[in-house]
Amino acid sequence: MANTFSQIYLQFVFAVKGRQNLISNDNKKELHKYITALIQNRKVKLLAINCMPDHVHIFVGFKPTILISDFVKEIKVESNDFINSKNWIKGKFSWQEGYGVFSYSHSHIDAVIRYVLNQEIHHQKKTFRQEYLELLKKFEIPFEAEYLFDFIE
Repeated sequence: MANTFSQIYLQFVFAVKGRQNLISNDNKKELHKYITALIQNRKVKLLAINCMPDHVHIFVGFKPTILISDFVKEIKVESNDFINSKNWIKGKFSWQEGYGVFSYSHSHIDAVIRYVLNQEIHHQKKTFRQEYLELLKKFEIPFEAEYLFDFIE
């Protein structure tokens, strides 16, 4: 559509089912490439991605022509199928239901990119549960603990 402009920056966070450490360092780079292609095929601009053993952070410049829920569902379903086709784990890999999505202004781009790319360092000090609860509180998102990810500490 002519004369339509947007600038939406979103960070997505979702977890491995059962919060198991199933994304190994050996497979991380290949998974990043695959998810990057999934994102780019949807005409969304990937700004940063980092798959931890039990969860993933994706930071994008988003197009409002796509429903957020459809975008996340498609990325999770297709990356789930990819991981299973590679037989990286014994049994069946699956992402947990649900996700977090957090919006940022243009002035926060560099800080969020650093945050996503430095997850390994960040998680030396905080658990994923602590990190996720802090995000929910920072963005003033009401939540009920029973509907959060299954956190295994």
